[in-house]
Amino acid sequence: MKFADTLKTLPEFSGETLVLSDSTGAEIATIANAPGTAGSFRVYAYLVQEYGVINAEAAAEGLAIFAEHTEDASRHPGKHPNIDRLIAILATGVPLNARIV
Repeated sequence: MKFADTLKTLPEFSGETLVLSDSTGAEIATIANAPGTAGSFRVYAYLVQEYGVINAEAAAEGLAIFAEHTEDASRHPGKHPNIDRLIAILATGVPLNARIV
């Protein structure tokens, strides 16, 4: 299934930004709920709702949700930073915490 189709099946979340932090609480990144990143916001928010944190299991599901964009991110590191982050979590097993503000 393509990303756009899968995205339609995910719940919508309110909030302006999703803040990602490491185990010490240090902010790693933010994802805005705005044009250009709203899809990533929705995927990450869904993963946090389902898993509590973005761990390897959540990252694997996230990569499946991003579908064709995951393949593109693998071929072009840096082009899709929110997908690159999931690839790194899957590779290292180091989870990230997330909260919506």
